[in-house]
Amino acid sequence: MRYLDNSATTRVSPAAAKKALELMTENFGNPSSLHTLGYNAEQELTKARKAVAKALAVGEDEIYFTSGGTEANNLAVFGAVRRLRRRGNKIVTTAVEHSSVAESVKALEDEGFEVVRVKPDRNGCFDPADFKDAIDEKTILVSVMAVNNETGAVLPTEKLKKYIELKKSPALLHSDLVQGFGKLPLKPAKLGLDLATVSGHKIHAPKGVGALYVRKGVHIKPVQFGGEQEKKLRPGTEALPLIGAFGVAVSELDISKNYAYVKELNAYALEKLASLGNIVINSPENALPYIINISALGIRSETMLHFLAEKDIYVSSGSACAKGKPSHVLEAMGLDGKTADSALRISFSKENTKEDIDALADALSEGMYTLVKRN
Repeated sequence: MRYLDNSATTRVSPAAAKKALELMTENFGNPSSLHTLGYNAEQELTKARKAVAKALAVGEDEIYFTSGGTEANNLAVFGAVRRLRRRGNKIVTTAVEHSSVAESVKALEDEGFEVVRVKPDRNGCFDPADFKDAIDEKTILVSVMAVNNETGAVLPTEKLKKYIELKKSPALLHSDLVQGFGKLPLKPAKLGLDLATVSGHKIHAPKGVGALYVRKGVHIKPVQFGGEQEKKLRPGTEALPLIGAFGVAVSELDISKNYAYVKELNAYALEKLASLGNIVINSPENALPYIINISALGIRSETMLHFLAEKDIYVSSGSACAKGKPSHVLEAMGLDGKTADSALRISFSKENTKEDIDALADALSEGMYTLVKRN
């Protein structure tokens, strides 16, 4: 099997899986219980919280566990806006956000909030000045992802806090760090973030766990009610097996080593793809090396995706959450229909090899010949 869809999800590491099993079958207590088993479970919860906090260089009291990136993004967006709605009615975001931010913002727009969606250029890059122009004294939330999940484009999040302060805006600054966490040395405090989202299953932890960073002193409204867990911001019994496994996966991260390795894979892949002909690279030059978005011109994404899957080679046609719908990211970039309809996303992890890329290139070459003839 050649698995090249790591931006959708990663294989759980053996150590993380072992920890999850331990917390389901041995140390299975409720972290809120007052007996010894509950105390032991609480210690595991604290250990995982410390691991995530250390990776982000923040305080452990600033980390709130959730069921994943989608819930964390919803909590950040709705929680921030409901807290600050008396101070303004404007939200600034981008036209390429993950659906969990985009749909949350759309719901608020339907309620009457003004939304400005900054668009990228044809290469998927953003002009920081566009954000500066969009932010004003009525803006209460700025939500901009760090790395785009379809193209790998790195967004100028480090400039946004300065613009908020310059415009004397009351806005909270939120960033979806899901695709960049564990791959880039992202530090919320250095970026000036008030809120930041991370997820487990992109870094070899199980699905169903993530976290929201809330800067100390920042207050947002909860969107769920019913318990004292996570300081009442995200109530409900914590999914300790998933959280414990998340903590282990975070502790295993070696960002610099993995980045250097994947950058080498990326360069090798681009060289192989360039030799095929009729392949267009949609990712910008500054893209995170973990993601390459391409178009195999003349062949619909779904057709090529299934051709590759028959050969045990797995890529995607875009965000897994979109479930095959046309890419709003490529549309925002202004790509023509032919290019967008044939787009594929190749995404790496530390487990990939050059042999995976060779197999992909050979299969793409065969597919482009076979499928075009078939059509």
